[in-house]
This record gives sequence, C-alpha cells and structure tokens, in this order.
Amino acid sequence: MSNTFSDNSQIGVVATFSDLIHTSFKEEMNALCWFRNLDGDFNEIVSQLSLKENITEVFPEDLLALKLSEKGNIARETILNDVQLLTDFGASPALNLLKCYDRDDEFDFISTDVYSFHVDRSPIATDTFLCTYHGAASDIIANSQAEQKILIPEIRAKLKDLHEGPEEEFEDFLKENYFDLHYQVNPDAKPVNLGLGHLWRLAVDHPKQQVLPCIHRAPIENEGEYRLLLIC
Repeated sequence: MSNTFSDNSQIGVVATFSDLIHTSFKEEMNALCWFRNLDGDFNEIVSQLSLKENITEVFPEDLLALKLSEKGNIARETILNDVQLLTDFGASPALNLLKCYDRDDEFDFISTDVYSFHVDRSPIATDTFLCTYHGAASDIIANSQAEQKILIPEIRAKLKDLHEGPEEEFEDFLKENYFDLHYQVNPDAKPVNLGLGHLWRLAVDHPKQQVLPCIHRAPIENEGEYRLLLIC
C-alpha cells in the first residue's frame, strides 16, 4: 500500500505528524498521508462503545472509561494521542462512531451527501484531516479523473429548471445548495482507498488555496460493521 501511495502524484507520503502539517501542497498533490501500520485492537474499542444515533461522537472521557485489554489500550492511546496532536495544532478533531450518514435522495440526477464524490469548502485557510481506525475507509480521486457535476450539460439544465430566480443569481443558487461541490467520475477513473490507520490531510477549497481541492467520498459501510473515524 505504501508503494501505491508513493507512486501516486496526487499523494504525498510523510513519516511524522510534523511533516504532515508542515508539508505544502503543490501541483497535482492535494492529499498528504502520514503512513502508519498501527498496533492495537480497535475492534475491541468499537465493540464496547454505544451507538446512540447513526453518528455518535465519542469523547476522550468515553474512551478512558472503557476496560480494555493490553491491545485495546494500545489502540486507545493511539487515538488519544492523535486527538491531542490535532488539538495542539489548533484543529477541532471529532471521533465518530458511525453506522451511516444521512442520504440525499431528493433528486435522481444529483446528490449532495458525503457518499457522492465531493470537495470541502471553507471561508478560511484550513485543511481536512481524517483517519479511519475501524471499518470501511474513504476514497479520493485525482481531479483529472472527475468533472464538476454542474458543468455536465444535462445536469446543469435540470438545475436551471429547479432555479426559480433570475439568471444572474444561478451561480449563487448552485453554491448555496452545495451543488457545485460534487463531481462525477470518469468511466476509467481509479479511486484510491485511504486505508486504515493512516492520518490524512486533504486540500480544501478556500480563498488562499494554491492547489485544486481534494475530491473524496465516504465509503458504503460494510454490513453489520461500524466505522470509527477521526475527522476535523
């Protein structure tokens, strides 16, 4: 897997958290991976946590309350350390126990949920960090292998039918409803799975961004299996 990431011009591979936060995105590279083979039993943690809704935030005190084996404790210490590193950096990490995300099935020609390939947007300079400790992992795709859905003529025509305001307000309508963030992959596209245990930093669309934002999607969950995801 390391070689697969290393050979991909979209992905930069680093060996430390310091490198992860200090390495600049450039040219096609809009995803950075702190590549790790983690020890510990993350399944033990998941099996002891309680899912209150489809998405339940897990706090450090929830982890500390668990009675774990030695391998389970190693996994817990890894998560707590990741949370601390990101917090010290100035981020606001959230550890989520996930059954599934909400689906957007309002229209049959475009979806704005996280299962659709999309980019993140922010009014300030920031990045998306994520790590999947357990369950299915997210995918990313090269920008050259996808097209913004609002630029596809048949989809754009249907969106114009939805828009009831003046023509000059159409672009604002697309942004306000997040239609402009979603992408359709090319038939020969090759998504890259982010795998388990690696901490990723993905480029976000913001005014100071020097590269294209990273196109990514949440995975379809494995049946009967929860995901444990750190994200900010």
